[in-house]
Amino acid sequence: MTSIVKNLENEQATVAMGQFVAQGLIPPLTIFLTGDLGAGKTTLSRGIIQSLGHKGAVKSPTYTLVEPYEFDGFDVYHFDLYRVADPEELEFMGIRDYFNSTSICLVEWPEHGQGMLPEADIHLHLRYKDNQREIEINALSASGQAILTKLK
Repeated sequence: MTSIVKNLENEQATVAMGQFVAQGLIPPLTIFLTGDLGAGKTTLSRGIIQSLGHKGAVKSPTYTLVEPYEFDGFDVYHFDLYRVADPEELEFMGIRDYFNSTSICLVEWPEHGQGMLPEADIHLHLRYKDNQREIEINALSASGQAILTKLK
């Protein structure tokens, strides 16, 4: 596993990091986003999704669990599993159908879906550091390593 760590000064830097990450994304891909509440997971996701071509708002799927975004030839599914009490709930919503050969899945709070989610290709962990944030990016597959190599 290979990783890099970068500082994120503010919200704009977090969005810009999402845009930078998006440049190397090719389906199928699973991205886990972890960090405390308010650490910037949805902000980072917004940067990724808008950089891929979405023109509208990117809202947190906290209550809907998933927000789909359709692009030419692929889909992005943005999950927020914070409110999932039991991973079995994901089976009832057909979670496995989202992870397919033409999808990029961004999963916030993946630990709440343990046992029901595929392995991540890349793990983005956000944490507070002083008055800023820090992102640690870990490659967990060959696809993840290809993305990480482009980010270095």
